[in-house]
Amino acid sequence: MVLRLFSKRGPVRVQPFFGFRNSSRLYLSARAIRAPEPVFEQGSFWRGFATMLGQYASHEVPGIVAELEYTCADGTVARHQATSGPEGFIRFEVDIEQGCARAERTRWERAVVRWTCPDEPNYDQAQAVREVEAHILTPGEQTRIGVISDIDDTILETGITGNVRAIARNWKRVMAEMPSERVAVPGASDFYAAIGGDPAAKAEPHASPTQASGENTPRARVRPVFYVSSSPWNLFSYLVTFKRHRGLPLGPVMLRDWGFNRKTLGTKGHGSHKRDAILGILDTFPDLRFALIGDDSQKDLVAFGKIASEQPERIAAVFIRSVSDEPLSAEEIAAREAIEAANVPFWTGADYAAAQVFLESNGLDFEGDVERLVRTASEGDAPDPAVISSGARGAVA
Repeated sequence: MVLRLFSKRGPVRVQPFFGFRNSSRLYLSARAIRAPEPVFEQGSFWRGFATMLGQYASHEVPGIVAELEYTCADGTVARHQATSGPEGFIRFEVDIEQGCARAERTRWERAVVRWTCPDEPNYDQAQAVREVEAHILTPGEQTRIGVISDIDDTILETGITGNVRAIARNWKRVMAEMPSERVAVPGASDFYAAIGGDPAAKAEPHASPTQASGENTPRARVRPVFYVSSSPWNLFSYLVTFKRHRGLPLGPVMLRDWGFNRKTLGTKGHGSHKRDAILGILDTFPDLRFALIGDDSQKDLVAFGKIASEQPERIAAVFIRSVSDEPLSAEEIAAREAIEAANVPFWTGADYAAAQVFLESNGLDFEGDVERLVRTASEGDAPDPAVISSGARGAVA
């Protein structure tokens, strides 16, 4: 089984990632690889290890010509061709006609990606065209707030803080545990269901609990949720499967192309990647304000502080989960002060219990702002012990 992972033979599969669009442009990335669709079944350690090794040991295929077909609500069809690069990535950026107006509410839309594999044995052009369904997140015209969230140690416990030594200590978790075995951050599922605007949703639809893909379109929440993470693109299907298991909102994920070097594994790369990805989302949706959610292990506070100071009118709130016992660095203290100076509501705590207390007792106006959520959770009459009101890792606004 392991030897097959390193074989460069076999059919080419194009893996579309979750796309998104505004009223004028659609963005979708995909990757051409020689690998079967992953199935994350619980079993022995070695079975899990082989499954995860297959995710990391992917065989990217350059030069694959793929076409994206997207049909607007009025029947207008948009098509765009792109070719996979050296690492197998395919980038679609499609101009949308005026007839492709967004719906009033946030929704997921469908597109189709088609490709051919002329280098395969017994190639027959008529039979070699393959296709896969892709999902496009489209914020509603009436939507005013979106969510941008980190993944590692924000919704998924990792024990990794961005260095080689931490990865070595947690290698079994990274290399052998299936999505159903991974530990979610306490309170994350309920909190994200609420802030996303669908507290009744306990799980995303799926064809199989062990697969990321399926025939069902993801469930749309009131507020669109985007994820920005320093994890590699190889883990896209794994992370989607984890979120389905835990009932967490699905959304476009901005991951990184990893290499075992200082830029990838160092803390500096984490912050710059997340900052650039967040700014890209802000530019794509100038009519939305966003709640930023992260943790204190990978420079999230620094990245969020910079953005909040530069564009305070675009940031509805900042949530930082505290996972480290280390004191705030001078850079992090400056970032926290910048958030407070920009008058952006700021919450930090060991978990999401304080916000949960507020949601359960007061409810949330899904079409309103999230400032009331944060301020009430931070300044309520009965402070929750999970909220850090003073100390090494910061204070709430």
